Formats: sequence, structure tokens, C-alpha cells
Amino acid sequence: MIVKHLEEIIHTKDDIDTTTWNSRRLLLTKDEMGFSLNDTLIKAGTETLIWYKNHVEAVYCIEGEGEIEIIGGKTYQISPGMMYALDGHEKHYLRARTQMRMICVFNPPLTGAEVHDEEGTYPLLSQISKKRRDNDE
Repeated sequence: MIVKHLEEIIHTKDDIDTTTWNSRRLLLTKDEMGFSLNDTLIKAGTETLIWYKNHVEAVYCIEGEGEIEIIGGKTYQISPGMMYALDGHEKHYLRARTQMRMICVFNPPLTGAEVHDEEGTYPLLSQISKKRRDNDE
């Protein structure tokens, strides 16, 4: 059984803080659950371009208000109790009117070191690490 508390994650290497979001990573690849789980804060007044080409993500808003705009598609308002799932690798803008607190689940799971690249994408670090291990053998 795995037991963690958010207060144990804050200000550690599993607490990734950027200019637009802060992701506290509760479950990662190393936990071997087959998915990762993040408690993420989206900072008020920000806009982030995101495109998970390598992952699917489910997001549940527990605090704050904003919107998600699917590029070339619809815009959805986000408020507490709203869930969205990016099951089609949709490129999107995430905008926060107020600070939003989101619970995020990723598959494949994150390693913990990911940050968005210039396209808004997380690389598949677990595959990169595996290739390095394979080449070292």
C-alpha cells in the first residue's frame, strides 16, 4: 500500500513550480500504479498552451474558475466539480481566471521530471530512460 500526504510533497523534487502552474506529483512511474496522480495549481490570470501528444489526461477541478479552449474546437468553462478528459491528445489552451486546483491523472505515468516543451508537450521520459538503460547494457 502507498500512503502519501500532500504536505510531504510540497517543496521537494516532486513539487514542480513554473510560471503558470505548480504540480505536486503524488503518484509517479516509480510507484508502479500504471498512471500518475497530480495535485496541480493553475495560477490566476495565466494561459498555458498544452498538447499531450504522448499522454492522455483526466482532470477534475476542485477549486477556482477558468476555461479550456480546444484549438480548432470548442471552449469549455471550468469550475469546481467539472471533469474533462483529453482522450484524443487535444492541443489546447488552459486559462485561469482565478487560481484553480486540479486533480490530474496521466497515462502513461509521469516520471516526475516533466515540464512542457515549446509545443506544450511532455516528452516520454520513461521511454527515454529505458532506451538509455538498454544502450548501457
